[in-house]
Amino acid sequence: MCRKAQGSAFRSRASVRAADFAGVEGESLVTFYASSPGNHRGFCRVCGSPILSKFDAHPAYYGLPLGTLDEDPGVRPGLHVHVASKAPWFTITDDLPQLPEGPHGWKPGPSTGMTGSTTTR
Repeated sequence: MCRKAQGSAFRSRASVRAADFAGVEGESLVTFYASSPGNHRGFCRVCGSPILSKFDAHPAYYGLPLGTLDEDPGVRPGLHVHVASKAPWFTITDDLPQLPEGPHGWKPGPSTGMTGSTTTR
């Protein structure tokens, strides 16, 4: 689903505390789609860009697609997840840990050490 939603080999995203996130403008232009049970992807209804993900199981955090940012977010990938379903034509060439699926018991947020992780499915 991530590859299809992004139209790319993978999706780079970071977890951000909902309390620390504020839209600057255009919040009324974000439309949410339930991509799977409990996961809601927010898109700009004008251009279709992915803006934000919300999770029923973790309402205190959002998923922020890093490709939509204008400035360097100051985080770097910490690992690759969902590599079992990565694009077969994409080769991961760095030394970061690679998990076939998502981390067992994963919860979003900086305390997990996964902020800025790269999703490769």
